[in-house]
Amino acid sequence: MTKEETALKVCEILKSYYPDINCALQYKEPYELLIAVRLSAQCTDARVNIVTKDLFKRYTTLKSFAEADLNELESIIKPCGFYRMKAKNIKEMAQRLLYEYGGVLPDTMDELLTLSGVGRKTANLILGDVYGKPAIVTDTHFIRITGRLGLTENKEPVKVENDLIPLIPPEESSDFCHRIVQFGRDICRARKPLCDNCPMVGFCPYKLELDIKFH
Repeated sequence: MTKEETALKVCEILKSYYPDINCALQYKEPYELLIAVRLSAQCTDARVNIVTKDLFKRYTTLKSFAEADLNELESIIKPCGFYRMKAKNIKEMAQRLLYEYGGVLPDTMDELLTLSGVGRKTANLILGDVYGKPAIVTDTHFIRITGRLGLTENKEPVKVENDLIPLIPPEESSDFCHRIVQFGRDICRARKPLCDNCPMVGFCPYKLELDIKFH
């Protein structure tokens, strides 16, 4: 199969496995998703959801984050790691959103990238989940799995993003990324992937290489 055919087949299979997929991070307001994504760097989504449950009760508005005492903010988000930098980024993000964007998250990549601590991965997640725009979120699960499936030979997030944009239907791209992440947790794990339980085993180059290697 060509890369295009493989990508469409993967898209179809994942859609049947995870028809009603959502972002694993829990939030109500768009700015809360932005904060949760920042906290998720080098931290599991499960831990972030535990932390944000208290965090969003303590700070109930964007203004409260913009005016937050850094020491207090740091103490709440400490379990997520790198808490000093994350607290600083969160407060600066809130201030910029409040005073320069009227409290509304920008809906373009260029504008989102001007926010403190926001990279392409975060910006794409916001564009896809909040605004329903085509978006490829290249986290570690995504890079690993698309590489194993032969959809990209790159490891750098922006290169992987560029490789996948022409392969995934734009209207499917955001959900496709969420499905890949869940698939990575359930089956295509970093260590000891459950290839025998994988619905893509018949056309996966990674499995073929394993079979050749051990036979």
